Amino acid sequence: MSSSQNPPASSSLSTAAALWRLKPFVRPVIWRLAGGAASALAAAIIALMIPIVLEQIIQGPVQTGELGAIVWGAVAVLGLALGEALMVFLRRQFVLKPSTEVEYRMRTDLYARLQTLPVAFHDRWQSGQLLSRMMQDIGLIRRWLAFGLVLLVVNILTIIIGAALLFRWHWLLGTIFIVTAIPLWIRGYLFEKRYGALTRRSQDQAGDLATSVEESVHGIRVLKAFGRGKHALSRFSRQAETLRETEMSKAGAIASIWFWLDLMPQIAFGLSLMSGIWLISQGAIDLPELFAFFAMATVLRWPIESIGFLFSFMLDARTATDRVFEIFSETNTITDPENPVHIENPRGELAFQNAHFRYQDAGAQERDLLDGIDLVLRPGETMALVGLTGSGKTTLTTLPTRLYDVTGGSVTLDGVDVRDLPLAELRQHIAMAFEDATLFSATVRENVLLGRAELDVHSDEAERVLREALDVAQASFVDALPDGVETVIGEEGLSLSGGQRQRLALARAVAAKPKVLVLDDPLSALDVDTEALVEEALRHVLADTTAMIVAHRPSTVALADRVALLEAGRITAVGTHSELLRSSRHYRHVISSLEAEEAARTGAIPVIRDDEADEAHDIEAGIRAHNGEQPDEDLITEKEVRS
Repeated sequence: MSSSQNPPASSSLSTAAALWRLKPFVRPVIWRLAGGAASALAAAIIALMIPIVLEQIIQGPVQTGELGAIVWGAVAVLGLALGEALMVFLRRQFVLKPSTEVEYRMRTDLYARLQTLPVAFHDRWQSGQLLSRMMQDIGLIRRWLAFGLVLLVVNILTIIIGAALLFRWHWLLGTIFIVTAIPLWIRGYLFEKRYGALTRRSQDQAGDLATSVEESVHGIRVLKAFGRGKHALSRFSRQAETLRETEMSKAGAIASIWFWLDLMPQIAFGLSLMSGIWLISQGAIDLPELFAFFAMATVLRWPIESIGFLFSFMLDARTATDRVFEIFSETNTITDPENPVHIENPRGELAFQNAHFRYQDAGAQERDLLDGIDLVLRPGETMALVGLTGSGKTTLTTLPTRLYDVTGGSVTLDGVDVRDLPLAELRQHIAMAFEDATLFSATVRENVLLGRAELDVHSDEAERVLREALDVAQASFVDALPDGVETVIGEEGLSLSGGQRQRLALARAVAAKPKVLVLDDPLSALDVDTEALVEEALRHVLADTTAMIVAHRPSTVALADRVALLEAGRITAVGTHSELLRSSRHYRHVISSLEAEEAARTGAIPVIRDDEADEAHDIEAGIRAHNGEQPDEDLITEKEVRS
């Protein structure tokens, strides 16, 4: 999601309605926040009492010259000042802790929401946008609850009470104060419309900027390798400049409202002074009353001036709330069933029945990426999935664990639709290892045992599972790390090589002890010798485990009992390797492509041959190799001669 997208539906809500959505998070601490507001209001009322006390002191002791009464009047003013300070202290004590509790609850709930939303959601959203909402926006909401909301309510009440008290001395002085406030209300309405749009644009641009930082940090090796650091800096600078321009527009809007907030009180003071002098000359009020009026107006000046800042703060909080609730309001399409079915002792039969899939943003005229998959993996069987790039192999592997849901047909485990199983149970029965191995900033032990939540990671049983999984993945290199299996892996495991990351990811899948194992070319970064050792160990693991392996190498096909050929989103052939070599021209083409890629990767010299003549040779040689027979030496000689 970027800042260029249309504003969400939540932006059509009024500011009050938008902020009211915070109620579930605020409800547990509402009384403490109310206590903070009451303390702040008490402080404001005490401040408003001081001018009235001063009026009495001037009219009495000051005019009569009673020194003792003046001293007691000064003590009274000092007491009121200390009372005001105490109320301000209590306000902070009341609001600071509950506001951090609201922040904590919102942040953990949002993180939990991100974990439950489907992969399709994360495909659409930039990570920087999510990060800015998680950190910047929720932090802003916390500051607004602790400071902005309380002071906005209290200062408005203070202005209302103070304005009413101004009429105590003379109706004309009070009327001047009220009339000069009307332009502020008009400017405030115009300010809300302009500043709200600018705030939304600014926060979205900040999210885009965070995405750029994250991408450049994660891709620092690529940028350095290609010498594109200056290019990345130029792109970042353009985005930062766009954000700066938006922030300058925000500052201009705030400066405009501040101009009116400073100007109108000055005008009110000037008009009140002239009116007050005239009223004194008419005998309508006396000098102590005029002094008290201006003392009261001075007390009200800060609440009036703060309204602009607090109003902009409220709009910032409203926009932050909109952005956070865009995630909370996202529809989760992959959820636990209402009436779940449980499989107590799964056999491991995985079946795709007329399975269709298309991404949400696919055009109406586009063919489904998976267009009617029919495939059955028998319990304990290892099935290799082969096909050309773009045929849908990786997408097919995401369906059993419901990373995506089929858009037609079904996927079943032991005859039960995977959508009828609780997600936690389904993902205990089926584990995955991806080609792009992702590790977390945790110890090797914690990464490998990630799928065994029921185990104490430091128990003897966990140690046994860990060592078995590392042995299968040929990941003994972990013992040479500074702290062995307790070594903390850096962010995304980038401190390790690609092959090391893949072996730990494979160990994680093996340690999960699933009944069905889905492997998306998990050995692509391994050297030939290590790959052979891993494959040999996997044969024992897969003896009683149903496995679907996406094969990008001919050697991976050798692990399989049967092979499924995926072509343009459909399974066009299923059989043993030798059967498909004999019966499928497209399968021979795919295997030849894999051999060419393998030769290019290992540096071997590829065999150049006449396709028609060599197809027959490959078929017979493949069958002989599969049956454990020696290849025909005449065929070898003939092939070598042509090569």
